Amino acid sequence: MAASVAVNGVKVGTTSKAYLESKPVEETRALIAELCRQFYTLGWVSGTGGSITIKVHDDSIRKPQQLILMSPSGVQKERMEPDDMYVISPNGSVLYAPSPKPYPHKPLKCSDCAPLFMKAYEMRNAGAVIHSHGMESCLVTMINPLSKEFRITHMEMIKGIQGHGYYDELVVPIIENTAHERELTDSLAKAIEAYPKATAVLVRNHGIYIWGDSWISAKTQAECYHYLFDAAIKLHQMGLDWSTPNHGPIRRDRGLLGASGNVSVRAGSLTSNNETSPLSRCIVLDIEGTTTPISFVADVLFPYARDNVGKHLSATYQTAETQDDIRLLRAQVQEDLEQGVVGALPIPFPDEGKEEVIAALVANVEAMIRADRKITSLKQLQGHIWRTGFRNNELEGVVFVDVPEALEKWHALGIKVYIYSSGSRLAQRLIFGNTNYGDLRKYLSGFFDTAVGNKRETRSYVEISESVGVDNPSDILFVTDIYQEALAAKSAGLEAIISIRPGNGPLPENHGFKTVKSFSEI
Repeated sequence: MAASVAVNGVKVGTTSKAYLESKPVEETRALIAELCRQFYTLGWVSGTGGSITIKVHDDSIRKPQQLILMSPSGVQKERMEPDDMYVISPNGSVLYAPSPKPYPHKPLKCSDCAPLFMKAYEMRNAGAVIHSHGMESCLVTMINPLSKEFRITHMEMIKGIQGHGYYDELVVPIIENTAHERELTDSLAKAIEAYPKATAVLVRNHGIYIWGDSWISAKTQAECYHYLFDAAIKLHQMGLDWSTPNHGPIRRDRGLLGASGNVSVRAGSLTSNNETSPLSRCIVLDIEGTTTPISFVADVLFPYARDNVGKHLSATYQTAETQDDIRLLRAQVQEDLEQGVVGALPIPFPDEGKEEVIAALVANVEAMIRADRKITSLKQLQGHIWRTGFRNNELEGVVFVDVPEALEKWHALGIKVYIYSSGSRLAQRLIFGNTNYGDLRKYLSGFFDTAVGNKRETRSYVEISESVGVDNPSDILFVTDIYQEALAAKSAGLEAIISIRPGNGPLPENHGFKTVKSFSEI
């Protein structure tokens, strides 16, 4: 094997010449050239800016060991030929450097984005990465020059971003630009680590890096991101807020809810007979991050369901309840397969064998849990598994220390308290019926789950308002740790405050909602 040399300061390795000239490599070369021409027409790689890199897909080679092809820096992207691509080894060594072109072309060099591309390959096991200088990706970071995130929700194209649905909030981290591309490497790596669900990082006043499992995934997401950025810019120009569920007018007076330190709750007034008049207030509580630590759900309930799904299905396979669970899961998986959801695997028909069906169900459920899917089929099955765990004293519900006292106080005042969670009503009753402080269900008037709608959808809170029978939606106080849920509730006319608990996620800057660290503040 020949000794390594250096090209543009990058270590050059060696590999089989035959493989460098193989069909998979040649096809990937041609693909990058074709995509760069397309991206040029979209304005993503004009002025020699932007870049693209793709791993050479080869079924005989594990993805982490597959070769990497990169477009060069400082060249006219729309005029590149397949032979202009650099070939990079999995450890970052240059295996092939293209020949220089005559004047007036500049000497070719490996992409300045190479260190950043390698971070996406290393940290996300990406199959392709696109770096775009599209105007939309630049302008959207300038609307609020202090923001460290781009957030948008309730837009159809969000469904094109891996792991997201229409009701989800898409969050893209924003890092600050530097004079040289390679100097962005550390901040990009920190953003990738801090936002595990993200498939892109914006660079302020510069552009965006987008990765996917394959070039098709990266390209699809890139198109969706640019569409969403363009939509946000146009909505902003119209005075509309793209980050809220209803995209209503941008509010300039997002003050705190209430003037005092505490959030007041009307509990009726005394009549001349010392009797309390009819109550005009209810409280609706979220669970995870509000009444209960996020760690309990993430570290106790989810692992228990994941570890026991196969055992549960095997033991109860013939029951009507489990057959209904399987029917719902089968329908959901079929929909996921049609939409290309990552992790979805076909479920065999019953006549192909019980064990085969269960094995496929287990694989799909594990993928759904990893993705934290808020879907009825998963929540229903989880509730049935958790019921067994609580019955066998293998599980105990956990609530914060201030929760039992607050529930008892509100109950004594005649305030009706409800739970609204993405978990099934069965799961909710199990948690509050078996807590570390005993059975708390006696203080609760009812339970709502996603049967009334997604928790980030305004209509869900309208439905709750109509269900609890208040005269006005403002007679309901909703407490949650999720900003988008608070927005949706507020859009429906409810009052909303945000719960700040250990382990909860960060809130947007200037979110405008009253916050509490304990129910004793309410």
